[in-house]
Amino acid sequence: MDDSFAAEIQARIDNKTKPVGSLGLLEKVALQLALIQSQDKPQPVDSIAICKPSMLVFAGDHGVAEEGVSIAPSEVTQQMVANFLAGGAAINCFCDINGIQLKVIDCGMLAPIDVLVPEFKSHPNLVEQRLGNGTANFSKQSAMSPEQVALGLEYGAKIAEQTILSGSNLLMFGEMGIGNTSSASALLSALSSLDIDYCVGVGTGINQQQLSRKYKLVAQGVNRCRGLDTKAILAQVGGFEIVQMVGAFLEAKRLKTPVLVDGFIVSVAAYIATLLDEEAREYMLSAHRSEENGHKFVLEYLKAEPLLDLGLRLGEGTGAALALPLLKAAAQFYNKMASFESAGVTV
Repeated sequence: MDDSFAAEIQARIDNKTKPVGSLGLLEKVALQLALIQSQDKPQPVDSIAICKPSMLVFAGDHGVAEEGVSIAPSEVTQQMVANFLAGGAAINCFCDINGIQLKVIDCGMLAPIDVLVPEFKSHPNLVEQRLGNGTANFSKQSAMSPEQVALGLEYGAKIAEQTILSGSNLLMFGEMGIGNTSSASALLSALSSLDIDYCVGVGTGINQQQLSRKYKLVAQGVNRCRGLDTKAILAQVGGFEIVQMVGAFLEAKRLKTPVLVDGFIVSVAAYIATLLDEEAREYMLSAHRSEENGHKFVLEYLKAEPLLDLGLRLGEGTGAALALPLLKAAAQFYNKMASFESAGVTV
Protein backbone atom coordinates (compact mmCIF):
# COMPACT_ATOMS: atom_id res chain seq x y z
CA MET A 1 0.00 0.00 0.00
CA ASP A 2 1.14 3.51 -0.80
CA ASP A 3 1.51 5.23 2.58
CA SER A 4 2.91 8.53 1.28
CA PHE A 5 -0.10 10.43 2.71
CA ALA A 6 0.18 8.81 6.16
CA ALA A 7 1.96 11.76 7.81
CA GLU A 8 -0.54 14.25 6.38
CA ILE A 9 -3.52 12.16 7.52
CA GLN A 10 -1.98 11.69 10.97
CA ALA A 11 -1.42 15.46 11.24
CA ARG A 12 -5.09 16.03 10.43
CA ILE A 13 -6.08 13.59 13.20
CA ASP A 14 -3.62 15.13 15.68
CA ASN A 15 -4.97 18.62 14.99
CA LYS A 16 -8.53 17.75 16.05
CA THR A 17 -9.75 19.40 19.27
CA LYS A 18 -8.43 16.73 21.64
CA PRO A 19 -5.15 15.70 23.24
CA VAL A 20 -2.97 13.77 20.78
CA GLY A 21 -3.81 10.06 20.85
CA SER A 22 -6.73 10.50 23.26
CA LEU A 23 -9.20 8.64 21.02
CA GLY A 24 -6.95 5.59 21.21
CA LEU A 25 -7.63 2.83 18.71
CA LEU A 26 -10.24 4.94 16.91
CA GLU A 27 -7.39 7.17 15.72
CA LYS A 28 -5.57 4.17 14.24
CA VAL A 29 -8.79 3.06 12.54
CA ALA A 30 -9.33 6.53 11.07
CA LEU A 31 -5.73 6.63 9.81
CA GLN A 32 -6.03 3.21 8.17
CA LEU A 33 -9.42 3.92 6.55
CA ALA A 34 -8.32 7.34 5.30
CA LEU A 35 -5.10 5.87 3.92
CA ILE A 36 -6.99 3.09 2.12
CA GLN A 37 -9.47 5.56 0.63
CA SER A 38 -6.60 7.84 -0.46
CA GLN A 39 -5.02 5.14 -2.64
CA ASP A 40 -4.64 6.29 -6.26
CA LYS A 41 -5.76 9.80 -5.28
CA PRO A 42 -3.73 12.98 -5.92
CA GLN A 43 -4.18 14.06 -2.28
CA PRO A 44 -5.43 12.51 0.98
CA VAL A 45 -9.19 12.28 1.43
CA ASP A 46 -10.94 14.97 3.49
CA SER A 47 -13.62 12.55 4.55
CA ILE A 48 -13.98 8.81 5.07
CA ALA A 49 -17.06 7.25 3.46
CA ILE A 50 -18.57 3.94 4.54
CA CYS A 51 -20.87 2.79 1.75
CA LYS A 52 -23.09 -0.30 1.74
CA PRO A 53 -21.19 -2.24 4.44
CA SER A 54 -21.65 -5.90 3.53
CA MET A 55 -21.51 -9.15 5.50
CA LEU A 56 -20.68 -12.32 3.58
CA VAL A 57 -21.33 -15.47 5.65
CA PHE A 58 -19.50 -18.46 4.15
CA ALA A 59 -20.97 -21.88 5.01
CA GLY A 60 -19.53 -25.34 4.49
CA ASP A 61 -19.43 -28.76 6.12
CA HIS A 62 -16.44 -30.66 7.46
CA GLY A 63 -15.82 -34.39 7.27
CA VAL A 64 -14.04 -34.30 10.63
CA ALA A 65 -17.38 -33.43 12.29
CA GLU A 66 -18.33 -37.12 12.01
CA GLU A 67 -15.75 -37.73 14.76
CA GLY A 68 -17.87 -35.86 17.31
CA VAL A 69 -15.64 -32.78 17.70
CA SER A 70 -18.57 -30.37 18.04
CA ILE A 71 -21.66 -29.93 20.22
CA ALA A 72 -23.85 -30.40 17.14
CA PRO A 73 -24.08 -32.73 14.11
CA SER A 74 -23.26 -31.52 10.59
CA GLU A 75 -26.96 -31.18 9.73
CA VAL A 76 -27.01 -28.05 11.89
CA THR A 77 -24.93 -26.17 9.30
CA GLN A 78 -27.78 -26.40 6.81
CA GLN A 79 -30.39 -25.67 9.47
CA MET A 80 -28.53 -22.53 10.53
CA VAL A 81 -28.15 -21.37 6.93
CA ALA A 82 -31.94 -21.69 6.66
CA ASN A 83 -32.17 -19.63 9.86
CA PHE A 84 -29.90 -16.94 8.33
CA LEU A 85 -32.09 -16.80 5.23
CA ALA A 86 -35.25 -16.64 7.36
CA GLY A 87 -33.76 -13.73 9.33
CA GLY A 88 -33.73 -15.48 12.70
CA ALA A 89 -30.06 -15.69 13.74
CA ALA A 90 -27.85 -13.43 15.87
CA ILE A 91 -26.08 -12.20 12.74
CA ASN A 92 -29.40 -11.08 11.25
CA CYS A 93 -30.17 -9.06 14.40
CA PHE A 94 -26.80 -7.32 14.38
CA CYS A 95 -26.82 -6.69 10.62
CA ASP A 96 -30.36 -5.26 10.81
CA ILE A 97 -29.55 -2.86 13.64
CA ASN A 98 -26.33 -1.65 11.97
CA GLY A 99 -27.57 -1.34 8.37
CA ILE A 100 -25.41 -4.16 7.01
CA GLN A 101 -26.32 -6.03 3.84
CA LEU A 102 -26.13 -9.81 4.36
CA LYS A 103 -25.38 -12.58 1.87
CA VAL A 104 -24.97 -16.26 2.70
CA ILE A 105 -22.60 -18.30 0.52
CA ASP A 106 -23.07 -22.07 0.34
CA CYS A 107 -19.48 -23.17 -0.18
CA GLY A 108 -20.31 -26.86 0.17
CA MET A 109 -22.72 -27.98 2.86
CA LEU A 110 -23.68 -31.66 3.09
CA ALA A 111 -26.57 -30.87 0.75
CA PRO A 112 -27.92 -27.76 -0.99
CA ILE A 113 -30.38 -25.64 0.97
CA ASP A 114 -33.39 -26.62 -1.17
CA VAL A 115 -33.17 -30.18 0.16
CA LEU A 116 -34.27 -28.69 3.52
CA VAL A 117 -36.30 -25.66 2.39
CA PRO A 118 -37.20 -25.88 -1.34
CA GLU A 119 -38.32 -22.24 -1.61
CA PHE A 120 -34.90 -20.98 -0.41
CA LYS A 121 -33.26 -22.21 -3.64
CA SER A 122 -33.99 -18.80 -5.21
CA HIS A 123 -33.56 -16.71 -2.05
CA PRO A 124 -32.07 -13.29 -2.98
CA ASN A 125 -29.54 -13.48 -0.12
CA LEU A 126 -28.21 -16.93 -1.04
CA VAL A 127 -25.18 -17.47 -3.29
CA GLU A 128 -24.36 -21.07 -4.25
CA GLN A 129 -20.63 -21.69 -4.83
CA ARG A 130 -20.43 -25.33 -3.84
CA LEU A 131 -17.11 -27.15 -3.91
CA GLY A 132 -18.67 -30.46 -2.88
CA ASN A 133 -20.94 -32.06 -0.26
CA GLY A 134 -18.63 -31.16 2.65
CA THR A 135 -14.90 -31.83 2.90
CA ALA A 136 -13.37 -35.24 3.54
CA ASN A 137 -12.42 -36.15 7.12
CA PHE A 138 -8.98 -34.53 7.51
CA SER A 139 -8.05 -36.77 10.45
CA LYS A 140 -7.88 -39.64 7.94
CA GLN A 141 -7.16 -38.06 4.54
CA SER A 142 -6.76 -34.77 2.70
CA ALA A 143 -9.83 -32.55 3.25
CA MET A 144 -9.77 -31.21 -0.31
CA SER A 145 -8.06 -31.69 -3.64
CA PRO A 146 -5.65 -29.04 -5.00
CA GLU A 147 -8.29 -28.35 -7.67
CA GLN A 148 -10.91 -27.60 -5.00
CA VAL A 149 -8.49 -25.20 -3.28
CA ALA A 150 -7.85 -23.35 -6.56
CA LEU A 151 -11.57 -23.18 -7.37
CA GLY A 152 -12.38 -22.07 -3.81
CA LEU A 153 -9.94 -19.16 -4.07
CA GLU A 154 -11.59 -18.18 -7.37
CA TYR A 155 -15.10 -18.44 -5.94
CA GLY A 156 -14.18 -16.32 -2.91
CA ALA A 157 -12.61 -13.68 -5.15
CA LYS A 158 -15.72 -13.64 -7.34
CA ILE A 159 -18.20 -12.93 -4.53
CA ALA A 160 -15.92 -10.26 -3.04
CA GLU A 161 -15.56 -8.59 -6.44
CA GLN A 162 -19.32 -8.70 -7.09
CA THR A 163 -20.04 -7.16 -3.69
CA ILE A 164 -17.48 -4.38 -4.13
CA LEU A 165 -18.56 -3.60 -7.70
CA SER A 166 -22.17 -3.32 -6.47
CA GLY A 167 -21.10 -0.35 -4.33
CA SER A 168 -19.79 -1.76 -1.05
CA ASN A 169 -16.53 -0.23 0.19
CA LEU A 170 -16.36 -2.20 3.45
CA LEU A 171 -16.61 -5.98 3.73
CA MET A 172 -17.10 -8.27 6.72
CA PHE A 173 -16.89 -12.06 6.60
CA GLY A 174 -18.66 -14.57 8.81
CA GLU A 175 -18.72 -18.36 8.74
CA MET A 176 -20.93 -21.33 9.55
CA GLY A 177 -19.73 -24.91 9.54
CA ILE A 178 -19.97 -27.58 12.20
CA GLY A 179 -16.40 -28.70 12.92
CA ASN A 180 -14.74 -25.61 11.48
CA THR A 181 -12.82 -24.68 14.64
CA SER A 182 -11.05 -28.04 14.25
CA SER A 183 -10.05 -27.11 10.70
CA ALA A 184 -8.97 -23.59 11.71
CA SER A 185 -6.94 -24.97 14.65
CA ALA A 186 -5.20 -27.48 12.37
CA LEU A 187 -4.42 -24.76 9.81
CA LEU A 188 -3.01 -22.44 12.47
CA SER A 189 -0.78 -25.14 13.95
CA ALA A 190 0.44 -26.41 10.58
CA LEU A 191 1.16 -22.96 9.14
CA SER A 192 2.70 -21.36 12.23
CA SER A 193 4.47 -24.33 13.86
CA LEU A 194 2.59 -23.45 17.05
CA ASP A 195 1.99 -26.46 19.26
CA ILE A 196 -1.49 -27.92 18.89
CA ASP A 197 -2.20 -27.28 22.59
CA TYR A 198 -2.20 -23.54 21.87
CA CYS A 199 -4.38 -23.80 18.77
CA VAL A 200 -7.21 -26.11 19.83
CA GLY A 201 -10.09 -24.83 21.98
CA VAL A 202 -13.61 -25.72 23.04
CA GLY A 203 -15.26 -24.21 19.95
CA THR A 204 -18.93 -23.60 20.68
CA GLY A 205 -18.68 -25.48 23.98
CA ILE A 206 -17.54 -29.13 23.84
CA ASN A 207 -16.80 -31.13 27.00
CA GLN A 208 -13.38 -32.28 28.23
CA GLN A 209 -13.68 -35.74 26.67
CA GLN A 210 -14.53 -34.26 23.26
CA LEU A 211 -11.68 -31.75 23.64
CA SER A 212 -9.14 -34.54 24.24
CA ARG A 213 -10.42 -36.29 21.12
CA LYS A 214 -10.23 -33.04 19.16
CA TYR A 215 -6.53 -32.61 20.10
CA LYS A 216 -5.78 -36.09 18.80
CA LEU A 217 -7.70 -35.69 15.53
CA VAL A 218 -6.19 -32.27 14.79
CA ALA A 219 -2.73 -33.71 15.42
CA GLN A 220 -3.37 -36.47 12.86
CA GLY A 221 -4.12 -33.85 10.20
CA VAL A 222 -1.27 -31.54 11.18
CA ASN A 223 1.28 -34.37 11.08
CA ARG A 224 0.60 -34.80 7.34
CA CYS A 225 1.38 -31.13 6.68
CA ARG A 226 5.08 -31.12 7.47
CA GLY A 227 7.12 -29.54 4.68
CA LEU A 228 4.07 -28.53 2.62
CA ASP A 229 3.37 -25.05 1.22
CA THR A 230 0.39 -22.89 2.21
CA LYS A 231 -2.04 -24.10 -0.48
CA ALA A 232 -1.11 -27.74 0.09
CA ILE A 233 -1.80 -27.30 3.82
CA LEU A 234 -5.16 -25.72 2.95
CA ALA A 235 -5.95 -28.86 0.94
CA GLN A 236 -4.89 -31.17 3.79
CA VAL A 237 -6.82 -29.65 6.70
CA GLY A 238 -8.81 -26.67 5.36
CA GLY A 239 -12.51 -26.12 4.78
CA PHE A 240 -14.59 -25.04 1.81
CA GLU A 241 -15.74 -21.88 3.61
CA ILE A 242 -12.22 -21.09 4.84
CA VAL A 243 -10.61 -21.33 1.39
CA GLN A 244 -13.32 -19.11 -0.11
CA MET A 245 -12.74 -16.51 2.63
CA VAL A 246 -9.01 -16.56 1.79
CA GLY A 247 -9.88 -15.83 -1.85
CA ALA A 248 -12.21 -13.03 -0.76
CA PHE A 249 -9.51 -11.41 1.41
CA LEU A 250 -7.07 -11.49 -1.51
CA GLU A 251 -9.62 -9.93 -3.86
CA ALA A 252 -10.50 -7.20 -1.33
CA LYS A 253 -6.80 -6.28 -1.25
CA ARG A 254 -6.64 -6.26 -5.07
CA LEU A 255 -9.61 -3.88 -5.16
CA LYS A 256 -8.21 -1.80 -2.26
CA THR A 257 -11.20 -2.42 -0.01
CA PRO A 258 -10.97 -2.83 3.77
CA VAL A 259 -12.25 -5.94 5.55
CA LEU A 260 -13.41 -5.85 9.17
CA VAL A 261 -12.16 -9.24 10.41
CA ASP A 262 -14.35 -11.34 12.72
CA GLY A 263 -13.17 -14.00 15.19
CA PHE A 264 -10.94 -17.07 15.23
CA ILE A 265 -11.93 -18.83 12.01
CA VAL A 266 -12.12 -15.68 9.88
CA SER A 267 -8.81 -14.51 11.40
CA VAL A 268 -7.15 -17.80 10.40
CA ALA A 269 -8.41 -17.22 6.84
CA ALA A 270 -6.99 -13.67 7.06
CA TYR A 271 -3.64 -15.03 8.25
CA ILE A 272 -3.53 -17.49 5.34
CA ALA A 273 -4.28 -14.64 2.92
CA THR A 274 -1.29 -12.71 4.29
CA LEU A 275 0.95 -15.75 3.75
CA LEU A 276 -0.12 -15.75 0.09
CA ASP A 277 0.07 -11.95 -0.28
CA GLU A 278 1.69 -9.99 2.54
CA GLU A 279 0.10 -6.71 1.47
CA ALA A 280 -3.40 -8.09 2.16
CA ARG A 281 -2.75 -7.28 5.85
CA GLU A 282 -2.87 -3.54 5.12
CA TYR A 283 -6.57 -3.82 4.28
CA MET A 284 -7.63 -5.69 7.43
CA LEU A 285 -9.09 -4.26 10.63
CA SER A 286 -9.62 -6.58 13.60
CA ALA A 287 -13.14 -6.49 15.05
CA HIS A 288 -12.73 -8.44 18.29
CA ARG A 289 -10.81 -10.90 20.40
CA SER A 290 -12.82 -14.09 20.77
CA GLU A 291 -12.80 -16.65 23.56
CA GLU A 292 -11.38 -19.36 21.30
CA ASN A 293 -7.96 -20.55 22.47
CA GLY A 294 -5.95 -19.90 19.30
CA HIS A 295 -7.35 -16.49 18.45
CA LYS A 296 -4.88 -14.48 20.54
CA PHE A 297 -2.01 -16.12 18.67
CA VAL A 298 -3.49 -15.35 15.23
CA LEU A 299 -3.97 -11.75 16.32
CA GLU A 300 -0.29 -11.63 17.31
CA TYR A 301 0.77 -13.02 13.93
CA LEU A 302 -1.38 -10.41 12.21
CA LYS A 303 -0.10 -7.67 14.57
CA ALA A 304 -3.79 -6.86 15.01
CA GLU A 305 -5.40 -4.72 17.70
CA PRO A 306 -9.00 -5.88 18.13
CA LEU A 307 -11.63 -3.24 18.80
CA LEU A 308 -13.81 -5.34 21.11
CA ASP A 309 -13.33 -8.05 23.72
CA LEU A 310 -16.79 -9.30 24.66
CA GLY A 311 -16.15 -12.98 25.33
CA LEU A 312 -17.81 -13.93 22.03
CA ARG A 313 -17.48 -17.45 20.59
CA LEU A 314 -20.44 -17.67 18.23
CA GLY A 315 -18.98 -16.97 14.79
CA GLU A 316 -21.39 -16.01 11.97
CA GLY A 317 -19.56 -12.66 11.66
CA THR A 318 -21.26 -11.38 14.83
CA GLY A 319 -18.14 -9.69 16.23
CA ALA A 320 -17.53 -7.81 12.98
CA ALA A 321 -21.15 -6.64 12.80
CA LEU A 322 -20.95 -5.40 16.41
CA ALA A 323 -17.70 -3.52 15.71
CA LEU A 324 -19.01 -1.62 12.67
CA PRO A 325 -20.37 1.32 14.75
CA LEU A 326 -16.82 1.93 15.97
CA LEU A 327 -15.62 2.28 12.37
CA LYS A 328 -18.49 4.69 11.73
CA ALA A 329 -17.44 6.64 14.83
CA ALA A 330 -13.84 6.80 13.60
CA ALA A 331 -15.04 8.08 10.22
CA GLN A 332 -17.34 10.63 11.85
CA PHE A 333 -14.66 12.22 14.03
CA TYR A 334 -12.26 12.32 11.06
CA ASN A 335 -14.94 13.97 8.91
CA LYS A 336 -16.70 16.31 11.34
CA MET A 337 -14.58 17.06 14.40
CA ALA A 338 -13.20 20.61 14.43
CA SER A 339 -9.53 21.41 14.24
CA PHE A 340 -7.97 23.63 16.90
CA GLU A 341 -7.73 26.38 14.30
CA SER A 342 -11.33 26.18 13.03
CA ALA A 343 -12.73 26.01 16.58
CA GLY A 344 -10.57 28.86 17.83
CA VAL A 345 -9.11 26.66 20.56
CA THR A 346 -5.58 27.55 21.57
CA VAL A 347 -3.37 25.04 23.40
